Amino acid sequence: MPAPTAENLAEVLKPLLDAPRRGGVFCDIDGTLAPIVERADDAKVPEATARLLASLARRYGCVACISGRSVAEARRLVGVGGIAYAGMHGIEMLWPGATKPEMSQEVLGWADRVRGFVRANDTRELRTLRVRIEDKGPIWAYHWRGAPDENAAQARVRELAEAAEQDGFHVHWGRKVLEVRPPLPIDKGQAVRKLADHASVRSVLFGGDDVTDLDAFAALDDLVADGRLDTAVRVGLRSDEGPAEIVDQADLVVDGVDGFRTVLRTLAEG
Repeated sequence: MPAPTAENLAEVLKPLLDAPRRGGVFCDIDGTLAPIVERADDAKVPEATARLLASLARRYGCVACISGRSVAEARRLVGVGGIAYAGMHGIEMLWPGATKPEMSQEVLGWADRVRGFVRANDTRELRTLRVRIEDKGPIWAYHWRGAPDENAAQARVRELAEAAEQDGFHVHWGRKVLEVRPPLPIDKGQAVRKLADHASVRSVLFGGDDVTDLDAFAALDDLVADGRLDTAVRVGLRSDEGPAEIVDQADLVVDGVDGFRTVLRTLAEG
């Protein structure tokens, strides 16, 4: 599918452009707003993108970033006030103007058990393979992007995934990352539903590039089918590492973070 023209963009985005105060602009961060980098800590949302988000927040009913990162990390990475942040795929919700995020107590109750599993399996072999472990509270993640032998690192992480499932945890794969999660419903679709209901918007756009973003696509479909939304626009970012379903299920396909920034610019300029 070729990159959209200005006319194509205007046509697909028309429901939001025509009634911005009734529109929601939701998006993933890593791989959508910020380019994927070898180390997650080095990721950065370009200043031009951050300015567009701030502009959108003044025009649209709700602007939100939905991330697998914690709310604190998502807020630091994006650096824009006046918008909502959903951290850890919706476990944490930070509403515009709030100083502290809301968190599911049921999920929080699993934090010690997930931590115990990860620490019990934190071996010298993992460190030798350069698998990095990320503590996100109730969720822990294994990253192997940039490891000297990514195939060997991934093979070891697959063994950990099997062990985690045997111990009763849920696991979720992303782009060179595995998350160990509590055995509870956790996905970006829940964050989309919370945001749409909270803001009482009728049209929502969501942009994403990875497996976890497919849950947000599905939630938009459900919200439209239930009559809670009039229109949904699913924007898929095409990449070498992303799942084919992101492109297959999208209403609009763009190339990488630059392509998505063009979408945001079109929304901002009206």
